[in-house]
Amino acid sequence: MITLNDYLYSGNTVFKILHKYIVDLRKEAKRTGNEIDLIHSNFLIQIQEMLEHNDFLTAQSQKIREFYKYMAKEYPFLAFTFKGRIKSLLRAEEKFNGYIVECVYECYEKYGRYPTISELKEKLNCFRDFIAYRIVVSLPKCNVKNEAEWEKEEIEYLYQIANVLPGFLEAQGFSAESARGVLESKSKQLHDNVRPYYRDYISNHIESGYQSLHITFYDNSSRSYMEVQLRTKTMDDIAEIGAANHKAYEKKQEQERTRRKVIPEGENLYFDEAYERGKRLVNLELKDLDVNMFAAVNNSLINDGCGLYRGRQILPYEHLSRYQNDLID
Repeated sequence: MITLNDYLYSGNTVFKILHKYIVDLRKEAKRTGNEIDLIHSNFLIQIQEMLEHNDFLTAQSQKIREFYKYMAKEYPFLAFTFKGRIKSLLRAEEKFNGYIVECVYECYEKYGRYPTISELKEKLNCFRDFIAYRIVVSLPKCNVKNEAEWEKEEIEYLYQIANVLPGFLEAQGFSAESARGVLESKSKQLHDNVRPYYRDYISNHIESGYQSLHITFYDNSSRSYMEVQLRTKTMDDIAEIGAANHKAYEKKQEQERTRRKVIPEGENLYFDEAYERGKRLVNLELKDLDVNMFAAVNNSLINDGCGLYRGRQILPYEHLSRYQNDLID
């Protein structure tokens, strides 16, 4: 079995690592007739193309910037940030294999059988956040007359922005994708015409406390998917440094994607290979890797200059409320 780990100790660049992994994985898939490995190699080709061709990312971020300018004009009293990133190679590989493990595990637990190839393909088609943008809004308390209503008012503005976003970006050449009923919004503040596009982690209670609005768009120019997340500053704090922080989220995912007690070894090739690839990635000692533009002292102290472990930033924009500096008489 070929794994990404096999290519991380040669001193190569991320591009060369990806190229060798794709070629060898495709060759092995054709030799063994493994349809999932063929899908896997095509997935990696998409990543390679996105990393190599930065022109479309520049054009895409400029279109996103138009919404930033719109918000600055329409909501001058709000502070907000726009951030964009490309998911790191290791995280993308973990997630791809994690989807296979989840699909097989859930199908076996629910129906007592293994998923068909078409069911696995359907699950893998859900991977659409390799490119993601995040809009975080904050209503400064100094701009609120009744502080008791501050959080409620801030969330109202978030939903207002969510109602405008799909139509605005469609005019820029993007197409909003249906959320297929996943976490459909229960909020009356979200308009019916945009409700089918959003996964609403605000009106649907999540055990970790995570809150956000997620929507996926298809970029018709670059023929790629991207995800946009909308949060208030409070929601972003919970997701970044609070109970729902990414480390805790990743740990939960690791546990879910490295479980195998229900699936007997040797019964499902796709599960076995995805499980093993995911397990090896989880157990990586980053300090031992030899990848150009990457270095680590341990699994916490990391200097990633190539997007191997940490996502590559593609869009930083910040807007501070122009009313924050108003003098009080």
